[in-house]
Amino acid sequence: MSNNNNKDNLLLSPITIPKSMSSLNPSNHTNVSETTRNDMNRKATIVIEHLIQASDVSHTMQHWHVYLKWNERFFEECAMAYKEGRAGRDPAKNWYTGELGFFDHYIIPLAKKLKDCGVFGVSSDEYLNYALENRNEFERKGEEIVKAMMEKVTASMQTHETRLGGDDDNV
Repeated sequence: MSNNNNKDNLLLSPITIPKSMSSLNPSNHTNVSETTRNDMNRKATIVIEHLIQASDVSHTMQHWHVYLKWNERFFEECAMAYKEGRAGRDPAKNWYTGELGFFDHYIIPLAKKLKDCGVFGVSSDEYLNYALENRNEFERKGEEIVKAMMEKVTASMQTHETRLGGDDDNV
């Protein structure tokens, strides 16, 4: 008998599964699979949400010099907007306490969530460690840093005004 004839020798009969074995019922497997799929989709959505949140503030979870570079640029942008009348608040007044609060209530909890979701391996440990280190470093040096950033913005604006004034004199 050849292998091609084996299918002709099959006898198909209906199978009745006792209620005591209902967990083996294929119709229940669909629900389990659907529940598992829904759980996986929910978890994937949470991970993606964490990634989107982290992408906006990733500089806070990197080396100190990376954090400082982007923090300074954002400060300068806010300070220039204030000095030019495009913003209502002087960022220098609350920048120090605002950054510490930002680390405590947003960055560090987010870094912990990235670690807890478990998809980033040892990188998530680095994100959390950098966030904690940057927070502590900013607590130690932040007031001086804010003062220096404000001086830089003021000097930059004076240079800009001098250039504009110089150009007007030549016209």
